[in-house]
Amino acid sequence: MGERFLTFNTVIRVNQIEVARDRNVGHDERKDHTPERVIKFRNAIEKGFPGARITWAFSWLALHDTTSNYRQIRELVVGYHLRYKDEITFIPGAYFANAYNSTEQVNKDLHEGLAKVSEIVGHGYRPNSVVAGFLSAPNLEYLAKEENIHVCQGNIWSQYAIDNQDGEGSICYPYYPSKEHFCKPAQGADDFIDCVNLDGWSMDFLAARRAGGAGSGFNSRMGVGPIETLRKYGEEIGVKEMVHSTAIQFDKGFELNGFAWVTNCWELCLPIEVSGLTKWLTETKQRWPEVKLITQGELGLIWRKHYKENSFKYQFEEVGSGIGGSDSGKRIRWFMNKSYRLSLLRDESKKDEEMVIDFTRYDLKAAEPTSGSTRNWSLMGEINQKQIRPQDKPVKIQDLGNEGKSLIKRINPELLKP
Repeated sequence: MGERFLTFNTVIRVNQIEVARDRNVGHDERKDHTPERVIKFRNAIEKGFPGARITWAFSWLALHDTTSNYRQIRELVVGYHLRYKDEITFIPGAYFANAYNSTEQVNKDLHEGLAKVSEIVGHGYRPNSVVAGFLSAPNLEYLAKEENIHVCQGNIWSQYAIDNQDGEGSICYPYYPSKEHFCKPAQGADDFIDCVNLDGWSMDFLAARRAGGAGSGFNSRMGVGPIETLRKYGEEIGVKEMVHSTAIQFDKGFELNGFAWVTNCWELCLPIEVSGLTKWLTETKQRWPEVKLITQGELGLIWRKHYKENSFKYQFEEVGSGIGGSDSGKRIRWFMNKSYRLSLLRDESKKDEEMVIDFTRYDLKAAEPTSGSTRNWSLMGEINQKQIRPQDKPVKIQDLGNEGKSLIKRINPELLKP
């Protein structure tokens, strides 16, 4: 507590989405993965934030490819581990393992992929975490019990109708997942998984309340990520939005929670000039000089040491930047704890009343789909921020059901004052 943390991940693949060891969906990325790009990328990080420790995640094919480029890339990254203390780990399925594979196959991939990482690094190395995009509850439990890994980037907060898997409904800060559903925080010892579940990208909350990509002219994934900022708007405006999204956590979020965390992932293959990355890191370091850029494994273990159970009560608040879907004049507040997540939105320019746009209860039973059967792994509550169902129409907090209001009054009584 009392610290501002930044974590930064990068993913190295051979194919865009390696849905299985021998089956791919998307583009071949061999030409985009070169030793020269790796060197330029790591230098850009060190220039913007000297002493940073980042996390490198290799896909199955990237761990096993025998071509010269991939052999050199693996050697370079092992060198960065020795020089900077970077973390090297495995990413199953190149993000969406459970959308395409059985639980048993994902466990096998995790076991053998992690063993390959240890072999490549040598000296008995073992990562503290796994990068997964999304990872189901049974696989998270396997990581904790069988692989003794207690940190996983296992959810992508707010993701719906974009990329190859949906996982809307989770909490955006660390939590212990339930055995029922990876998006649900464990409610007690009976459904507790001892694997800290981490988000993949810190979002602009106002942009994230939308669904999908650019269908409405906005991108729901906008935040600190480079695709929706630097590629969409260019370096000047892109970095401005990245810093805005960082400030949501490091300013008001720090004040509300007593600590703050921002996380980013930049896929190595992205055709985006890394000068924007250096500029964002430089501005972040200048504005919050005490921030610590550490590996996601370190962050998760620090959180795990402090929180023995899901006793957190997170709060977040944002006023829009005016860029893209970050509506100028609108204020959004989030309340997240092990029992529910609740979001309130108002248009301050019109002096509108605050309305509930999301109320997802975690004290109710939940169930994941069968692994490999579907892309939709979302946990939708009574009202969901994406507003894709008829029931998702915003309401006044007083108009929620009595059971829900009773739950809110017990945990956040200030929201239901007469």
